[in-house]
Amino acid sequence: MNLTEYLGDGINQIFRTALYSSYTKTRERIFLLRATVEQKIAARKRLLAEREGNPVPPFLIASIATRCNLHCAGCYARVSQTCTDQAAADELTAGRWGELFAEAKDMGVSFILLAGGEPLERPDVLDEAAKTRGVIFPVFTNGTLLSGQMLKRFDHHRNLVPVISIEGDRSQTDARRGEGMFDLVSRTMREMGSCGIFYGVSVTVTKDNLDTVLGEEFIAELLNKGCRLVLFVEYVPVDGNADPALGEKERQTLIEQKEMLCTRFKDMILMAFPGDEKLMGGCLAAGRGFFHINAFGGAEPCPFSPYSDTSLRFGSIKQALDSALFRKIRESGIEADDHVGGCALFEAKDEVENILRAIQRCV
Repeated sequence: MNLTEYLGDGINQIFRTALYSSYTKTRERIFLLRATVEQKIAARKRLLAEREGNPVPPFLIASIATRCNLHCAGCYARVSQTCTDQAAADELTAGRWGELFAEAKDMGVSFILLAGGEPLERPDVLDEAAKTRGVIFPVFTNGTLLSGQMLKRFDHHRNLVPVISIEGDRSQTDARRGEGMFDLVSRTMREMGSCGIFYGVSVTVTKDNLDTVLGEEFIAELLNKGCRLVLFVEYVPVDGNADPALGEKERQTLIEQKEMLCTRFKDMILMAFPGDEKLMGGCLAAGRGFFHINAFGGAEPCPFSPYSDTSLRFGSIKQALDSALFRKIRESGIEADDHVGGCALFEAKDEVENILRAIQRCV
């Protein structure tokens, strides 16, 4: 299996489903038709780069903000102290993010996922993303700031796709995100649906909410609110509590039930992360399929493996992909190891730390 072609086929399927779901929405369909052309150009760039021995991942994850206005249970960013109540003074500037977005586009990156903290706390960075035509920016938000001018920003710039966090039904969402959050995001979703904005939701899947979020009733209600994209993200036990994390049995249930829901809800995009890692030869972090840029410019294997030997405050994405840390992780095979929860590298943190220490001793 050629991983570059496999991921490219998956992206093509995303665009086909998005086009199907937007057949009654003229503005959205025109945007997606243009974006599909841009995606084909990006795919050709990635194939060419691979043939030249410099593969380019189709995805990036960019944590553009350190501030968040919520304190969600089990939040990896809070536990790792990369997310706080106040914005850090030395976050990357919007101008620098704009340069990185432009470089990623030129290399053939198709999607840049914007996270935080709460990414809507950085409207200046969102504006830079909006200028980067040809790249889709899913914006992972808690939804509390999606109103007024912010909502108009997403309506006007269709390459910005809001992805709201929801954890299942009212009790499950409020238990994780705070009382009243389910009703708040439900109102926001209905407003976006009425505006014709293409949006999605992100669900952190645990043993506790697995049956709820994989149920037809839950998905049908999201569709009724105008949602067209559902991302099932496996819980990573960053707070040390592994009890809610999916085991192999639950992970297989997620994969099988998600496929069934895809046949039932043909006008929605349903995806699971990390998904079937074994088919792809293991975790896609460290540049195999994506990597993470933190709010200060550090190039990291993934958000759950916050180690870096390359700064993008001044360096280039190409340099990050060829960094000693990324290369040695890809060569080590630890990405393919069995693990609990949704991140192979999180459980392999001792091995990653050893790799980084060995690199630092050689410098």
